[in-house]
Amino acid sequence: MASSDYYEVLGLTKSATADEIRKAYRKLSRTYHPDAKKDDPEAAKRFQEIQEAHDVLGDEEKRKKYDRFGPNFAQMDKMGGGAPHGQPWPGGGPGPGAGGFDFQELFGGVDLGDMFGGGRGGPRGARRAPPKGEDIRATLKVPFEIAARGGSQDIRLDRGGKIETLGVKIPAGIADGGVMRLAGQGEPSFRGGPPGDLLLTIQIQPHAWFRREGNNLLLDVPLTPAEAALGTKVEVPTLTEGKVTLTVPPGTSSGMKLRLRGKGIVDPQSHQTGDQFVVVKIAVPKELSPEQKTLYESLQPLDPSPRAGLW
Repeated sequence: MASSDYYEVLGLTKSATADEIRKAYRKLSRTYHPDAKKDDPEAAKRFQEIQEAHDVLGDEEKRKKYDRFGPNFAQMDKMGGGAPHGQPWPGGGPGPGAGGFDFQELFGGVDLGDMFGGGRGGPRGARRAPPKGEDIRATLKVPFEIAARGGSQDIRLDRGGKIETLGVKIPAGIADGGVMRLAGQGEPSFRGGPPGDLLLTIQIQPHAWFRREGNNLLLDVPLTPAEAALGTKVEVPTLTEGKVTLTVPPGTSSGMKLRLRGKGIVDPQSHQTGDQFVVVKIAVPKELSPEQKTLYESLQPLDPSPRAGLW
């Protein structure tokens, strides 16, 4: 690398937050991507420096070790953080022959078995797996009905500096705040490794009528005082079967829940379907006609007080 300071490579200081590191990496990787600077012979080298810096600073554990030991943190980590018996060798680095020290680190990951005709360091020709690309985290807004019934929803992503549209299959019954992992849909590795993953946090948009409690649906239905007192039949919407007729029994109070079995949301784990509850809301007219007022006044002395014996 042209600079051994990974923070300097990304144009940051040691106090940079994880979010600042991620933003700097994305901005610089787009700027110096070889496809974006085909005529610049230094772009590929600069791009590799950016990738190396982010591989370390973008990983919380690696960053801690880098901040403590510097660019040689990998060797120090294999030696347990210091020279054998606490004795440093010239230059302040770890001494030779320390327990657990991997000499391959000194040769940039070159397989010493290949260099010396095979040896006891492991299988001949063994290589470390190349690192995978960075994961992408995003929020996907999903309509209420698609989240409940399942379906497909598009999302636009910035991957490798390119804007792409991806169709996401939404499983029926997914909960608000749930996270979906789409393997291989993250940032490319640029080092021969597999791409990262796409982690989508689901944000369910509200419905005009329904609300959700677990796998059950709730729907408010207004009734007149007469309908609630005498009983009636009303048409109510469902999420999957259109409108159905609901029987309201006489003497139904405001706030009572009437159950429609099996008309809720499918549980993605047990595959059991919840219920729909119709919540009764008695709607009293704000203004009464003279005839209505006369009738209500005649009923008033006949109605027992609902507060009798309550307190």
